Amino acid sequence: MISGNKGEWSEIYAFFKLLGDKNLFAGDADLNKVENLFYPIIRIIRSESGGNYEYEISGNLVLVSGGKEMLRIPVKTFSEQAVKLLTLIKGSKGSFSIPDTEKFMQSVNCETLKAKSTSKTDIRIVIHDQRINQTAELGFSIKSQLGGDSTLLNAGKTTNFVYQINGIKAYNLDINRINSIDTRSKIKDRLEEVKKLGGDLQFISLEQDIFKNNLVLIDSLLPNILAEVVKQFFTSNLSTISALTDEISSKNPLGYDTQFSHSFYEYKIKRFLTDVALGMMPSKVWGGLYDATGGYLIVKEDGEILCYHIYNRNQFEDYLFHNTKLETASSTRHDFGKIFSEDDSLYFKLNLQIRFV
Repeated sequence: MISGNKGEWSEIYAFFKLLGDKNLFAGDADLNKVENLFYPIIRIIRSESGGNYEYEISGNLVLVSGGKEMLRIPVKTFSEQAVKLLTLIKGSKGSFSIPDTEKFMQSVNCETLKAKSTSKTDIRIVIHDQRINQTAELGFSIKSQLGGDSTLLNAGKTTNFVYQINGIKAYNLDINRINSIDTRSKIKDRLEEVKKLGGDLQFISLEQDIFKNNLVLIDSLLPNILAEVVKQFFTSNLSTISALTDEISSKNPLGYDTQFSHSFYEYKIKRFLTDVALGMMPSKVWGGLYDATGGYLIVKEDGEILCYHIYNRNQFEDYLFHNTKLETASSTRHDFGKIFSEDDSLYFKLNLQIRFV
């Protein structure tokens, strides 16, 4: 029996609903449907253990090929299954099974809930772009609002930023006392204590070089920009990407020439968010190629599915920029948030994790 959480079942829901809708609608930065911007769906391709299966829309039928025989299923059957599944997902908690849905899945050669975690692509769709009168097979990443907030960038030791503490000598600091602060906001409180004693954080490097070099590939100063964003998050009450970027822009810690009001920080952070969304992972060497070649599909709380398409890059970037935030991951698991000393110098590690609002 198949079991999964709300996010995993949302991938099947999206699969059913898209076949039932026959169109992919674009969304704006505020998660509203753009009525006049949509892409007719020609077919959806799923990779199962038995090979690839294609679900082609032909009038009021879905033609399923790839198995022993071609199946012909009415489009409305997928719509009806989507409606039932949405209700069941909303009413469930934790990890759960849905026998009726699983039975229908098996009848249409659909065996698994989720795409491989090594890929950013959750679903492959062949669409028709009416503006250029061409078809394209595109990979989309699915993010669901039916369960908990999805992560854009998962935390790990790979996403640790290392700072040197300037302004204090090691022998003037009771390291154990500060590291033992164990409040709800312990990392912020430890940094506040460092600040009271005259200490200031200066970015040195990332803990691991693969992520650092991935960032440099995007923009040579991106490690420094993100280090400022992370430091701002842990030393203020700001958490959304947009608010943190605005604050960094006003401070201009990298000293950009702002006499003509160029949006240096916003532009570079939007580019970073897009590259993370579509292909870049902190632990893998990245060559700049997108995996999710189409963009994002968002399953909204009301069940509507919106497409953020890489063809409409401005809308996609605005969506990411205005719908993400930093959050504090587990400091014990990822080994950050404490003062440590090396060669008579003091250091502090902070971690980057980005989640959808």
